Formats: sequence, C-alpha cells, structure tokens
Amino acid sequence: MEKKQDIRTLSFEKLLNWFLENGEKKFRAKQVWEWLWQKSATDFDEMSNLSKPLREKLKSAFSILPVKVSSSQVSSDRTIKSGFKLHDGHLVEGVLIPTTDRMTACVSSQVGCSLSCKFCATGYMNRERNLTAAEIYDQVVLIKNQAEDNYNQPLTNIVYMGMGEPLLNYAAVLESVEKITSEEGLNWSPKRITVSTAGIAKMIKKLGDDEVKFNLALSLHAANDEKRNQIMPINESNTLKNLEEALNYFYRKTGNKITFEYIVFYGFNDTLEDAKELLEFCKRVPSKVNIIEYNPISEANYQNADPEAIDKFANYLEKRGVTVNIRRSRGKDIDAACGQLAIKEK
Repeated sequence: MEKKQDIRTLSFEKLLNWFLENGEKKFRAKQVWEWLWQKSATDFDEMSNLSKPLREKLKSAFSILPVKVSSSQVSSDRTIKSGFKLHDGHLVEGVLIPTTDRMTACVSSQVGCSLSCKFCATGYMNRERNLTAAEIYDQVVLIKNQAEDNYNQPLTNIVYMGMGEPLLNYAAVLESVEKITSEEGLNWSPKRITVSTAGIAKMIKKLGDDEVKFNLALSLHAANDEKRNQIMPINESNTLKNLEEALNYFYRKTGNKITFEYIVFYGFNDTLEDAKELLEFCKRVPSKVNIIEYNPISEANYQNADPEAIDKFANYLEKRGVTVNIRRSRGKDIDAACGQLAIKEK
C-alpha cells in the first residue's frame, strides 16, 4: 500500500497546487490550512466546513500524524510533566511550568540528544531523530490545553528547553516558530518564545542572518573554557571566544539581548571567582543572567550549590550592573525540572 504523505509537511503553495490539480476550489486549501494550523485539527473529520467527499479525498491522499499524551504527572508545585508519544512510537517529554505570573510550556526538539552534557539526563540518551515542525507545534497545543483545562489560565510563554539541541534541528525549529507566531497559525508574539542552545556558533550566526524575532538563551554554566569543556563537550569545538563573536553578531542583527543560563554546581562553579569570570563575559555580550538551581540526576554526581552561595553569587553580579533572575526549581519531585528530562516509561 502506498504510504500517504503527512499533510503538515506541505507548504501552503504545495497544498494549494494539490487542490487545483484535483479540481477543487482555491479557497478550500485555505480552509484546510486554517484547520491544521489555527484550529489545530488532528483529524480530517473535524474539518466540518468541508464536504464529506472532499474529506474522504483528503484521507486517501494524506495522513495527519498527531502527537498524543501517553502519560502525565502533576508535581506538588502544580508543574505537569507529560510523556508525548510520536506516530512512530518514540517518546519525548514536555512540561507545563506554572508560576505566579506566567504559564510556560517547555518543549522538546529532538528525540534524545547528541551533545552529552554531563549534568543533563537527556545527554545520557542517544539522539534517535529530529522532531518535525508539526510535532513541536503539537506539544505547544497539548500543553496550552493542559494550562486551560487544569488551571483555567492561558499559556503565556514557550521555551525550547526540553529534550534535544534546537539548533541541530534548525529548519524544523524555525518552521515551528513560524506556525506558532503566524497570523495563519496560533498568532503568538515571538517575544514570548525563547530558544535555548548549548552553543553552536555558526548556527547562532545563522539565526542572526535570518533576523529571528524570538529570544535566544545560551546554556553557559561556566565562563572559562577549561571548566566548560569538562561539563559540555560541545565547548571544545565552540569555545567561549567563538560564542562571544557569534552572540555579538546575533545581537547586531536582531537587537535582542542574550540570556545566559547558569546552573550553580556545588564546589564546581559557585565561587566569587566564578562570578567574576561570568561578569567579565557579560560585559562583552549584551546580556542578562538566569541563575538556575541544579536538579540532581542519577547518572551524574553534581549537586546544587548552597542557597547562601547562590545568593552571594547573584548579589555579586547585581551590584555590578548585571540583570539577574534566580530561577527556583519546579517539578523536581516528578523529574520535570531543568536537566531532568529522560524517558523513564517505555
């Protein structure tokens, strides 16, 4: 049997051509596009303003491959972690993070990851494949529904900080952002979207060339190469000097400040000397800093720094003019916190 094409991999032009070639009216293509990307339909039978014969014709030519929630856990702090099942049986995880002033969806961009960061559970998995733009989009829609159904609140922010390295799935990540922000899609402001990278200099420059409107975050975690090499092997081929140049290029092209994510590990990068190195790096790149509490994982023996050390670290930077946010852990009790995502169900 001939394999049907996934309709959500088509551009609007290709969809339109299919309708014209099949003797259908032009406006029908626009109706189907709206069902797919504005109304998030995952079944042709939902497309109620299309005739039954047309829906049958679409079914025989195309498939829709929706992401489904296979499991959900709710943390004591209201964080919801979901295992999302893809059409081929692979699983990824996504998280709804509720705080007092926002509802954030944390989505994955790859099944597993190839970067092997030493402190991150996903880094101990193999990278199986990239997600499609539709699979990223679906996670956003499913988490948005969770926010509305469970907390009666709208989603306010999206972060590409789940499983995988977004810039190693560049085209699909940018296409998913386009579907989420476009007027023909979910019509979100790109200012409410943050893409986080472990630091791939040439792809950061490409983001600048593409003049993206969303926010960029860099997982930094150490502001000297020797320490960063120890925990993030990607740094050996993308040194801090290379990253500094790429981030400044990105800033010149987009006008968007970079967010440095900095996990403070006990006895590793938690001293005032480390804070001083971070300050120097911040002076060279227009930026702000998110200090993140570490969430221990069984594969690694790093520990979170003492709360007092974290506060001293933050105060040192703030007194010297750096904008600092301390991000307290959410969802730690269900392994949904930063760096803890790894599929435990099978």
